[in-house]
This record gives sequence, C-alpha cells and structure tokens, in this order.
Amino acid sequence: MADTTYLSEEDERQILDSIQKWLEKKVAPVAMQLEHDNIWPADLVADMTELGLFGALIHPDYGGLGLSATTYSKIVTMISEEWMSLSGIFNSHLMMSIVVQKFGTDRQKEYWLPKFAAGELRGSLGLTEPDAGTDLQGIRTVARRKGDKYIVNGTKTWISNAIEGHCVALLVKTDPDAQPRYKGMSILIVPKINPETREPLPGVKNGRKLEKLGYKGIDSGEFIFEDYECDAELSLVGGKEGEGFFMATGGLEIGRINVAARSVGIARRALKESVRYAQLRKTMGKPICEHQAIQLKLGEMAAKTRASELLVQDAAAAYDRGERVDMEAGMAKYFASETAVEVATEAMRIHGGYGYSKEYVIERLYRDAPLMCIGEGTNEMQRIIISKQLVKRNPA
Repeated sequence: MADTTYLSEEDERQILDSIQKWLEKKVAPVAMQLEHDNIWPADLVADMTELGLFGALIHPDYGGLGLSATTYSKIVTMISEEWMSLSGIFNSHLMMSIVVQKFGTDRQKEYWLPKFAAGELRGSLGLTEPDAGTDLQGIRTVARRKGDKYIVNGTKTWISNAIEGHCVALLVKTDPDAQPRYKGMSILIVPKINPETREPLPGVKNGRKLEKLGYKGIDSGEFIFEDYECDAELSLVGGKEGEGFFMATGGLEIGRINVAARSVGIARRALKESVRYAQLRKTMGKPICEHQAIQLKLGEMAAKTRASELLVQDAAAAYDRGERVDMEAGMAKYFASETAVEVATEAMRIHGGYGYSKEYVIERLYRDAPLMCIGEGTNEMQRIIISKQLVKRNPA
C-alpha cells in the first residue's frame, strides 16, 4: 500500500486556497498578539484539526489525507509565512505518525494512526535529552521488558507538544550495554493519557515548560518517566527491539524537509515585507528601493529565497519517489535555514528602527529564523551528512 496520494493540480490548488483563506481570516488577525503573549493557540489548533493537517501525511485508509511531501511542503511554507509556530505543532505530530506508518505492525497502525489522523491524540518525536541532542546514541532513557510490559525510566527535554500533546514516540535504550550503541535502541509509542478514557496515566509527568526566544506558539517542554508501564505489543514500534535508531533518523527526513519549508516561509515573508517597505520609505527625496545599497540587498535576498524553494522541491520530490533523501533533505535544510537567518536580518536592516519594533512582523521573523539552523539536526551536522553521502554516491 502506497502511503502517498498524488493530487491533481486543481485538487492541490483547492487545498492551498482553503488554507490561504483560513490564514487570512483566522490566523493573521491574532498571530502577533498570541506570539507576544506566549499563548498556546487552542482555537487555531482546533481549526488545523478540522482542516486535516494532523493527518496530512497519514494514509487515507487510516483517516488521513495521505498528501505527498511536495504538497505538504507547500502547505508548511504557506503557513510559515503567516506564523511559523503553527507548522511546528502538526509537523512534530506527523514525525511521530510517520514512524508508526513506516515501521509499525499492522495492529499498531490500526490502533494508533486513526487517532493520530483525527487529532484525537496529538504528540511528537521524543529524542532529545539533557545530555543528548544531535548524538542520539548518547540517550539514557531506558525501557526494560517485564512480561508483556515495558518499564520506562528517564527524562526527555525540548520536546514539542510536550505540555499540550497526549503522547510521544519515545527513543529509548532497551539494551543499554549493546555495542555499537545504536543496536540497543528502540522506539515506543508512549501515551501520557489513557487513549480510551483520556485519564492521566501514572509514571509520566511533564517537567517545566521551556521559555524560548521565538517559536512561542508551540509548547516545548520536558517529559519525566518514573517506572512508567506501557503495553509492549502496542508500544514497541515494529515489534522488534534494536531498530529504533534507524526509525528515528527516518522520521527526521520529513522533519528536515519541513524545517527547510518553514525557512522558505520565513524568508519569503521577510522579502515581501522588505520589498513593500522599500517602496514606501523615502530618504533623500526618493524611495529607498532606488538606492543601490538597498537594491543589492533585495537582489541577494530574492535569489537565495528562490534557491531555497527549489532545494525544498527537490528534496520533497525525492522523498515522494521513495528514495534515500538524507543528502537532499540536508541540503535543503542547511541552505534554506541559513538563508532565512540572512534574509530576516537584512529585512531588519532595511526596516531600520521599525524592524526592531514589536509592531512589525520583522522582529518575529528575526527571532524565529535561528531555530531553523538548530532544529532537526544542527547545520554543522547537515554539512557532514551531505559530504559523506556525496562521497558515497560518487566513488572514485
């Protein structure tokens, strides 16, 4: 069964048009205030549930839309132009969902995916720990088998949807002594509420909500597990221990395409705002867009934004073809995120003092952009991945 539904151009346009209308009617009027007040956007999450975004990449047999990565990346870019935080809420959830869809047993797919697609259970991919980020093999959270249960102990941090979400695809060590270390790692689907009764489950609690420079529309927090019990058959993704590392990195592929698409959204908005402002703002008797210094900035901003768009399209198309895309996703994520930072910074300079004001969207873009260089694997790691794959694919 193919996981992707390829839409006609007309069907894709209808989906994009409906999202654009929602952004204009519902998101644009409230995004600035919600961001500055650091309020979780409950009403907008309800709208995204109704739009089917929590099931965007889940197969229609399980109640999802089954969209291609190409269409999905266009949606993410569009939403990120208006408020980037929103795209993170459903993308983190979909990374968890993709792990189940790609690697889960039939029973796991039938049990979890309809709940995920409907937004009934929302969650994320739980990888990062206080002492383990890019080096996933350094995690310390342990799950030990006890009959038909797993007993989980450990702490996860910087987990998206941790506070407002309901479950997490948890990377754990089922064999802490395994060598090499990745062979002892597994992924468990771990709810913090009973999926049937929605009552809180014992053994798992949230730590603090983490305060951030930007990206404030989504909650980032901690999970603390103390002798947490979960059903082994439903929770151990794929039903076999020791395969979690590769499942996690597989889930990160769509995550990196998403971050690249978000970066394009940030750059696009910063460029649009700059082009508009440069025509309205006058110095020395003429609009600043007629000054060569500003023209040089706008020209470079436009070229790099378009190049980022094309890299995202390339990575998404390769993903849709079922190819290995760590190099393509890494290229898109690296270049687009660095471009987002550069374009947002130049936009602030073009706007001058107004760009530093909370009354203008530029300051939010400026705060949001740096995260794109960090999330789903640092850009330093992306360049290493690109280099290794380049050599591997082109042997001398």
